[in-house]
Amino acid sequence: MLKERILPLFGDKRILFLLLMINILGTIYGYIWYADQLAQTPAHFILFVPDSPTASLFFVFVLVALLYKKQIPLIEAFAAVTLIKYGIWAVAMNIGAGLVGDPLNWKNYMLIASHAGMALQAILYSPYFRIKLWHLLIVAIWTILNDYIDYGFMMHPWVSRGLNSYIEQIGFFTFGLSLFSILVVYLLAVRKNRFILVR
Repeated sequence: MLKERILPLFGDKRILFLLLMINILGTIYGYIWYADQLAQTPAHFILFVPDSPTASLFFVFVLVALLYKKQIPLIEAFAAVTLIKYGIWAVAMNIGAGLVGDPLNWKNYMLIASHAGMALQAILYSPYFRIKLWHLLIVAIWTILNDYIDYGFMMHPWVSRGLNSYIEQIGFFTFGLSLFSILVVYLLAVRKNRFILVR
């Protein structure tokens, strides 16, 4: 009974539209947030720098497609993996900043809440996605390449002052988070008995 009542809500156009508006606003805010860092980033690395807003941008495309009763599995794979990865990453970095003594303000708490929401929406919608293994392999290559550029060339998102001395550890954490996110999406989305959202 609970399943019959709750699961259809994920495909309700009002819910999809609300999520679309939230993700559009979050994406715009995210790119504005990265503006200073992007201004200092070499042109050939720019695509790899604004991680969180690019993740939510992928989900914007997913939501638009769902509103038109369409699905784009490769974009779904990019959205699911990157939302989980960078959603958890940002929560961890903001909490970590507080643990090493950096003062947290309302923006930090806003970022914790919004990025937790990013990861949550990916987990909730992944069982409805039509991702195949080859889609996930492409995303895995991209994600690991992104980690290499972030921490091999120091193009990673800026972290708080107190965390700068832990960049090497953050790099290993981020790589592990990539593997974790890929595994989660594999378990949730790459399966035969998917939930049906679009008919």
